[in-house]
Formats: sequence, structure tokens, C-alpha cells
Amino acid sequence: MKNRLLLPFLALLLCLGFAGCTSSKPDAPVVSESIPRILVFSKTSGYRHASIPAGVAVLQQLGQEHQVKVDTTENAAFFVPDSLLQYNAVVFLSTTKDVLDAAQQQAFELYIRSGGGYVGIHAAADTEYDWPWYNKLVGAYFSSHPEVQKAEIRVLDKSHPATTHLPDVWEREDEWYNFKSMNPDVYVLANLDEKSYSGGENGANHPIAWYHAYDGGRAFYTALGHTNESYSDSLFLKHVWGGVKYAMGEK
Repeated sequence: MKNRLLLPFLALLLCLGFAGCTSSKPDAPVVSESIPRILVFSKTSGYRHASIPAGVAVLQQLGQEHQVKVDTTENAAFFVPDSLLQYNAVVFLSTTKDVLDAAQQQAFELYIRSGGGYVGIHAAADTEYDWPWYNKLVGAYFSSHPEVQKAEIRVLDKSHPATTHLPDVWEREDEWYNFKSMNPDVYVLANLDEKSYSGGENGANHPIAWYHAYDGGRAFYTALGHTNESYSDSLFLKHVWGGVKYAMGEK
């Protein structure tokens, strides 16, 4: 994991380009190398998933289990350099539509370029349709979905911490996203078998979870997580936390 001792200095430099930033305070918080920290962001401007509270609660629980500090917010004002640079990763938990203004978008781009991590869960792909950089980061945009139903996931790569524990064929019930504007440079971890359910529109190439290095940082996305039941599914929770570990830069 990268050395965070330079964060106050980096924050000061970055803030020179942002009006109203106050990162020059000498007592600005710093992430300890021994205490990783993540931010869970769940702001919505469109459809709001009823499972968000369950997702927030379980990520806090997982943080306690793995000795990771978990902050949670729906306030986009956190997206300024001196705030973002406290975090080893930022989780977009079923965010929808426009959640950041232009200055906040720029701050998040700088955070990723400084080596930060991003995790997108479910509707994170239904977010920021007018921000091409985010499209590349998350890896695809939501297009449509059929009704919630069971389907089979074909796990393609078990070398990643998000999939190492999964069966080769993972059957589960969820809301299965169809995608558009897919980034061809991501590494697909699992593919959705459209023959196993009704309503798929991506054909044989229907990625459902992936990761990639992007613009100086790391990004992981899983389309799973629509239902409340997802957040009591041990396989899903290990899947999500494996993505968090990757985004935080853990080997």
C-alpha cells in the first residue's frame, strides 16, 4: 500500500486549484499506514435502492472485522482534495444519476491520479452519464434490466481477491444489469450466462464484475447488490470486500 505520509503536502498542492479548500491546516487528518480508511458514498439523484442502508451497515461491519476505518456519507462536499486524500479507497454504493458537480468531479479525478482506489457497487454504473472519465473508471453504463430473478454467473478468473472463494458457476438471485458504453480495457472476472435467465441483452459477452488500473489508480466494479438479501450473503460479501482490498492497493 502506498506511503500516506506525503498526503498533507499533496493535499496542499492540489488545493491550490480549488476555491474554498482548507487543507493547509497543520492539523489536517492523515491516514496512518497501519489504519486503512475508506469512504462509502451513497448519494442518489435518481432511483434510490432500498438496500443502501443494509449495504452501508455491512460495509461498516466488514471494516471492523478487517481493521479498516469506514466513513459513510451522502454529502458530495466530501469530494475535495483534503478530504479524499484521507482515504485508501472510495466506494460508490448504488449511487444514481448526477451526484457530483464539476469541481467535485475534478477533485475525484485528481484523487485517482494520485493513486486512489474506486469501488462501484450495482447502481454505481447508473451514475454520471455526462462524465466520460467516470464511464471509463466504472467500466460501463447501465442500460436496462429485467425483473429480479435467479441466474448463473460464470467465474472466469479466480486469482483476484474478489473471486478466489467463488464456485466456477455461481447461481444467485439479483437484478441483472444490461450494459452500454463498455470499456474494453477492463479485466473481466465473471460473466453472466444469459441462457440461464430471461432479459439479457449483451449476449455471450456479458461481464458482471471486473477490475482495472485506471489513470494512476485502481477500480473494481460489481453489478451485484440490488437486493437486501445480498448483504447477508457471505459469498457476495467476500466478493465485495475482495474488491475493496484490491482498490485499497492490498497485494
